[in-house]
Amino acid sequence: MKQIKYLLLYPLIALLPFIAVACSQPGKTVSYKIDKPIITGADQTNLYVNYLKGKNVGMVVNQTSIIGKNKTASPDSLLKLGVKIKKIYGPEHGFRGNASNGATVGNELDTKTGVPVISLYGSKHYKPTVDELKGIDLMIFDIQDVGTRFYTYISTLHYVMEACAENNIELLILDRPNPNGTIIDGPILDSAYKSFVGMHPIPISHGMTIAEYAQMIDSEGWLKNHVQCKLKIIKLANYTHAATYVLPVSPSPNLNTNQSILLYPSTCLFEGTTFSLGRGTMLPFVQVGHPLLKGKYSFSFTPVSIAGMSEDPPQKNQVCYGIDLKNYNTAALKKSGQINLSWLIGLYKVFPDKAHFFNAYFTKLAGTEELRKQIETGKTEAEIRQSWASGLSKYKTMRRKYLLYQ
Repeated sequence: MKQIKYLLLYPLIALLPFIAVACSQPGKTVSYKIDKPIITGADQTNLYVNYLKGKNVGMVVNQTSIIGKNKTASPDSLLKLGVKIKKIYGPEHGFRGNASNGATVGNELDTKTGVPVISLYGSKHYKPTVDELKGIDLMIFDIQDVGTRFYTYISTLHYVMEACAENNIELLILDRPNPNGTIIDGPILDSAYKSFVGMHPIPISHGMTIAEYAQMIDSEGWLKNHVQCKLKIIKLANYTHAATYVLPVSPSPNLNTNQSILLYPSTCLFEGTTFSLGRGTMLPFVQVGHPLLKGKYSFSFTPVSIAGMSEDPPQKNQVCYGIDLKNYNTAALKKSGQINLSWLIGLYKVFPDKAHFFNAYFTKLAGTEELRKQIETGKTEAEIRQSWASGLSKYKTMRRKYLLYQ
């Protein structure tokens, strides 16, 4: 692929896949498999710090952009290593990750480093301007994604790539794992419903890392005027899409548990309904309910205002009845490679006010009008999935061209 450089070296860790250990009984051995730890692109500083020296660097980062066991913010670490960080560009939730979902984030001066922070989520300001890129020789993108079309960090990636391409700035991507890497599922986005929560013709759960996804954006010509971004990628070490990866830092305020991250591709669709999906509790995306389901479900919860998470959640201060997924076996989702549709279909069937089940946001999240219509007309899960089959097959073929990992 054009204009893409790979730094494929891995840390020199002398680990063997198996170690034979003698047992107490003569002539017998036991083999213990050693799983090599996943090493993020950011953690492999030996592969890129010297390349950054002498350059004026911009960084698109947030609270997930960490280096080392001490979880030090990558701008803080790189400044100490002598890298000149001139500007920081923050996505939704801000650079330090403490803004509520959808909250407008303004520009500021980072109090810890003194580096100017430019918001890429303020008043629909998604793309760095020419003035905001002045003096930048190289841009770094280092943000943890969760593998879904409507998680807005990949939309920020799109606009950063576009701005870098237009201003002849190289983009260095420090890759991070996709915790939902085995799930490739959902309807393909209809371009008529393109928005910041769905910019590209991909399914709900895309099964790629940020670096793989960047290659797809670039080579499929999805940037404005089909410009191409000069990419350099620091790959993950010891990673496959099937690997289990527990994020060391919450990727956003309401994805605050591993369970919420793994359920998110399935339960986020409830954002497009009148239901509460646990925003305003400490278990967002892990419980789903509505006041009108009283008597139909015994489980209940009450959303309230929580600063920095959900200050005005759906069904605030109302007792909601529904389903509790905190003990749901998410390994079933990983194994199936599919999102769960049964919760959405099942709750629609029992909801007494079907005319007000969905809201206008559902179509943006689904990326098509068809899913809402299919549920309203009583299509089975199998019938709905069959309608996705052709689009998913074409997407998977396209996806294979950009994979960096098995």
